[in-house]
Amino acid sequence: MTVGCATAGLLSQAGANGAGWFTDGAAAAGLDFVHFNGMSGEYYSAEIMGPGGALFDFDNDGDLDVYLVQGEMLGPGKTLGDALFGPPSGAASRPGDRLYRNDLQVDADGTRTLRFTDVTARSGLGVGGYGMGAATGDVDNDGWMDVYRTGLGANHLFRNNGDGTFTDVTAHAGANDSRWSVSASFVDYDRDGWLDLYVGNYVDPRLDDRIECFNRTGEKDYCGPKRYVPVPDRLLRNRGDGTFMDVTTPALQGDAYGPALGVVAADLDGDGWQDLYVANDGEPNQLWLNQRDGTFVDGAWLAGVAVNRDGNAEGSMGVDAGDFDADGDDDLFMTHIATETNTLYINEGSGLFEDRTARVGLGPPSLPYTGFGTAWADLDNDGWLDLLIANGEIRTQEALVRMNDPFPLHQRNQLFRNLGNGRFEEIGENGGTVFQVSEVSRGAAFGDVDNDGDIDVLLTNNNGPVRLLLNQVGHRNPWVGLRLVGGDGRRDMLGARVAVFREGGEVLWRRARTDGSYVSANDPRVLFGLGAAASVSLVRVIWPGGRAEEWAGVGVNSWTTLIEGTGRSLE
Repeated sequence: MTVGCATAGLLSQAGANGAGWFTDGAAAAGLDFVHFNGMSGEYYSAEIMGPGGALFDFDNDGDLDVYLVQGEMLGPGKTLGDALFGPPSGAASRPGDRLYRNDLQVDADGTRTLRFTDVTARSGLGVGGYGMGAATGDVDNDGWMDVYRTGLGANHLFRNNGDGTFTDVTAHAGANDSRWSVSASFVDYDRDGWLDLYVGNYVDPRLDDRIECFNRTGEKDYCGPKRYVPVPDRLLRNRGDGTFMDVTTPALQGDAYGPALGVVAADLDGDGWQDLYVANDGEPNQLWLNQRDGTFVDGAWLAGVAVNRDGNAEGSMGVDAGDFDADGDDDLFMTHIATETNTLYINEGSGLFEDRTARVGLGPPSLPYTGFGTAWADLDNDGWLDLLIANGEIRTQEALVRMNDPFPLHQRNQLFRNLGNGRFEEIGENGGTVFQVSEVSRGAAFGDVDNDGDIDVLLTNNNGPVRLLLNQVGHRNPWVGLRLVGGDGRRDMLGARVAVFREGGEVLWRRARTDGSYVSANDPRVLFGLGAAASVSLVRVIWPGGRAEEWAGVGVNSWTTLIEGTGRSLE
């Protein structure tokens, strides 16, 4: 067991002074990225679906860096290839993705100064092409986090060279996909010690066919997914030699067609093997249950998570799995379009779920909004998982059109606090002024950016600036931060489940992951808020391969690394 950063101090850019749960620290910290969606007046659906980003420690210095995915021009009259890969007419160059290195400074008195440096030019991540999102994971077990970039027309797998640079290994690895890919998930589904890859594909965009759709007033508008042909998702098995094998057809027993927007991996039926839940837009969702023999069966209908309690398929975008009710199993939450509610499926303990959206207070507040990025995260460190939802419309809002708004899709984001009694309340203005800003938000990546013991949020906006929501309240409560690493002391063990036993015997369960939300990659570390508890008596980890271990004496208010094979075995 190795101990990392010491107890948190105050943020230099804003103190916990009653200003709200979050402040936007992007500009002050040097995150100057602005997304370009390539609006051409042709209402191509891809213009409104991105972007995403990633929080990941690419240089292994102990703090989270930022990767942001860019769009490009989708001009009228272009062929599909020209629109995706050729430089836009009249523009000097394509804007490209950006990588920012976190140069966090912690003074002797605990004061933290957060600063990001743009290191794109040297990194090799400044790729062009119309990007959607990112997934992160160590695919070659060398201890350095790699990046999978999804997009419209081509995906890219970037190998981290460990020296601040990345190499595009897509062709060699067999990881390309020429379809419209949105969210992806790294998951060791076969428990062989190598991260496999699930790629969620959306629809055939048919940019050259000029499909036209209209709103209720007869004005041209963006088309929904039903106007397009869905395309199949892909499951890629990691061979362990730097290459992947497409095992979609034999592994996914059933219909692997989307249109997929969100995907999350978790052990949803409690058998110790990672399952996959796929959020589809306007079609029934899929719950790929791991059969422990290299294959999956779609159990969504039997489990009660294919459609909502009224039997309707919803416009699902973002998705996450987490134990919001502290009963030891992961529940599901997903975001939907306006006029539908966001949906909470509670896990009854054996992979059977019930839609309890209305009962927990998450239904009516979501009706006016179209949600995308989201996650279960204990934002105030009281021991209960809260929800943040990134909102932004996909259909023009008539009220904004009447005001001559140039991009009439913007909405404010939402924050819901878990009351610990099975219900949620919307925080509203107490969330901070950043929650009163109206933008077209899409991706949301969650992690402790300043290592002060609470969850911050990287929020991406379509055709707008990035936001970095810095948490001002969580570190007031005691916390435990854990990085879970394999026996070689290198790879983050995505899929590991970890329990913290608080004083008094209460148990909290979390899991290590980077997936979930929407087109975004999260901090692979696990952070527990302890609420009123001042200490923990025990930490238990169930590793992806099935081994269970325990540690005593894990410190509070610090980040600790637990290495597989160094704890007390429970076998």
